[in-house]
Amino acid sequence: MEWGILVVLLLLLFTGFVILQETFRQLHWRGLVERGDVEAIRQLIEAEIEAWKGARTPRGTPALVWHGVQTVELLDVTPDAARVSCDAEGEYTIAAGRRIETSSPLSEGMKVTKRLAEMLLYDIPNVKLDRVQIDVYTSFRDESGKAEPRCILSTLVSRSAVSQIDWDETEAGDFIALTGGRFAAGADGVRPVEPIAWSAETARST
Repeated sequence: MEWGILVVLLLLLFTGFVILQETFRQLHWRGLVERGDVEAIRQLIEAEIEAWKGARTPRGTPALVWHGVQTVELLDVTPDAARVSCDAEGEYTIAAGRRIETSSPLSEGMKVTKRLAEMLLYDIPNVKLDRVQIDVYTSFRDESGKAEPRCILSTLVSRSAVSQIDWDETEAGDFIALTGGRFAAGADGVRPVEPIAWSAETARST
């Protein structure tokens, strides 16, 4: 009986120690972020991105959108903003023996942008970014047939601009319109665009 009580006490002490240690660790990171430590912010964002890349597709998330999320790369960080890039692919189906595009890379890029914006703004522990820039790339082939990634959508998302939206109900196209995403598309399909110029001033602009 006495040994059982001792084991329980030891387990409780160990659990309390682990919780206390984790609390101090979180407070340490939070303090660095509040002081604007860019390297700490970078490490926290990169750690979360790596976790996304190894995660299974969440329930209710289209596989193609999650694949785009898992291609994300961190390009730059400021104390209150981050810039990332990712890839988007079109969706196709086979009908009458032909491969038909059912969703363009631009349409999928809009969906990926919306999902990434929500994750970057709200899902990174101890980090509260005010703005994120998301540049979406897809492959274009030149006359020789060589594939080259080019930007097709660049969006600077401000937390204040999206704080009141219903993320589940807002369509990706409406989200891009709200945030002023840059893209070019016409009768001949999607065309490459220049990403929004990134600088510390851009990251702080509304």
